[in-house]
Amino acid sequence: MNALNLLIGLLPMIGWGLFPILTGKFGGKPVNQILGTTYGTLIFAVIVALARQTPMLGGKQFLYTFLSGAFWSLGQILVFYAFSEMGVSRTMPISTGFQLVGASLWSVFVLGEWASGNAKLIGFSAIILIIFGVWLTTFSEKKLPKADGGMNAVKGVVLVAFAEIGYLGYSAFPQAFKHMDGFEAFLPQALGMAVVATIFALATKKNRASKPFATKSSYTNIISGFFFAFAALTYLISARPNVNGLATGFILSQMNVIIATLGGIYILHERKTKKEMGFILSGLVLVVIAGSVTTLL
Repeated sequence: MNALNLLIGLLPMIGWGLFPILTGKFGGKPVNQILGTTYGTLIFAVIVALARQTPMLGGKQFLYTFLSGAFWSLGQILVFYAFSEMGVSRTMPISTGFQLVGASLWSVFVLGEWASGNAKLIGFSAIILIIFGVWLTTFSEKKLPKADGGMNAVKGVVLVAFAEIGYLGYSAFPQAFKHMDGFEAFLPQALGMAVVATIFALATKKNRASKPFATKSSYTNIISGFFFAFAALTYLISARPNVNGLATGFILSQMNVIIATLGGIYILHERKTKKEMGFILSGLVLVVIAGSVTTLL
């Protein structure tokens, strides 16, 4: 891998790492966060499509890429709820772990990667290491009251686990078309994201206490969407076969867990004891090492 390809591969890490920190800063309920994020992504995608004069996909290609974005929104809504239960610094390592494991299993059993026995041995050993690393990041010395930043870890983990279904759909649907250009997929994906977010907001609006379209955070989170869109677009470039490829590009992008986790602690002020920080840093190191190993297979 040359230096330029490595740089391209790490750009999504920056966008996706800052994305959850920004949504935490701008605040709001999950419905406000998903609205702002998807509308920001759609605006970004429209600008890119107009600038590049990218033709709109049709038929099954449009449907599958639209569903890809729709599944992402479904998964991300659950992750936003997990943020409210566990905080960004605890949710992101768990989410990254699930995604790395899910992507690896998908690559092996569906795409036929890790064909040799040695590759499978090393790969599945890396998956076990990822799971252990994620477990380390969930360590808590004591259960704090909710008002003091206490986390409902069990509920949060369940939410993230179900969110993985959405994230798998986001990655899997475009793979039905091997030669589809990533730039062409970007706008239909953004449309799928925004449509699901709008339906979710309309459903939430039935609750009189909720006014998602009249809440400031729904619109300030559009900035969060720009960062997500930047990451998504650079990932599509990184995942091209002549750059980093799908597997390596995905693993590099998931190093966003470092920025997001530490940002949750130091920027969003999610309090941790010294012992908890030790476990978190150890877990992050294991996730990064194990994720890096899979790029060599």
